[in-house]
Amino acid sequence: MTPKKIALLTDSCADLTPETAAEQGIYIVPLKIRCKNGEYSDGVDIHADDVIARLKQGELPHTSLPDGGAVDAAFDRIAADGYDGVVAVMLSGGLSGTANMVRIHGSVRRDLTIAVFDSLRGALAQGVILLQLAEDLRGGMGWEEITQRRVAQLIRGTRAFFSVDTLEYLQKGGRIGRVTALAGTMLQIKPILTFVENGELGSAAKVRGRRQIQDKLIELVVKEAQGHQAYNLAVLNCQAPVEMEQMKKKLAAALPDYHHFWTGVLDGTLSVYIGSGVLGACVQYLD
Repeated sequence: MTPKKIALLTDSCADLTPETAAEQGIYIVPLKIRCKNGEYSDGVDIHADDVIARLKQGELPHTSLPDGGAVDAAFDRIAADGYDGVVAVMLSGGLSGTANMVRIHGSVRRDLTIAVFDSLRGALAQGVILLQLAEDLRGGMGWEEITQRRVAQLIRGTRAFFSVDTLEYLQKGGRIGRVTALAGTMLQIKPILTFVENGELGSAAKVRGRRQIQDKLIELVVKEAQGHQAYNLAVLNCQAPVEMEQMKKKLAAALPDYHHFWTGVLDGTLSVYIGSGVLGACVQYLD
């Protein structure tokens, strides 16, 4: 049976606030963050500000997959709310096994038809895929079009870039080498990262000094948007809200014909690896 009532599911790394998720009908399972004094659920009882405070005190939290019980509970809520289909778009498999875990838990459900997708993205680049899908569902898009065409199109068409103010935590978390981190610190090099084809993090550009970050992010997004007439935009930050608002105004002026312009705050999980001061910009083309 083709599902008639379709729910959207994602994880806490999509950087959707509980209010936005509730408004859009998006269900969220939290990743776990292990700290010295216990384990927390990202976006529930720990957030980026809490993680940053711990990092500044010298603690290095560790991240892990969502609790299996939380995944099952999300499916239970979805079924109880009257849905018969689930489209799950999860954190990049290049960073986490969350998508595979959700796929395994979903495979044993008999009350729901479930399609699980690896977003190959994270943070707001993952979130905007869900936000656009929510609009598509409201517009009447059905199961086959969503699962066979639309999700793949949105994943391909969503490109995000974000700055890292310090390479220290990426190095400590094993994401880059010590020499690279040291060189970046000494030279005040600020890397601009993106999600590459396999969903891992890769370098998109480098700037020297924080003042160049906004212009470089805008330049990269404008270049990605060239040739596209229909697109959404998004920006995010981690403890840099004023700069994010400045960048939002500049990006809106550079690409004024957007359908939606969303904003977000970095989740606790990814903040473990990239710290504070993060700025991000994203384009999602729809044509």
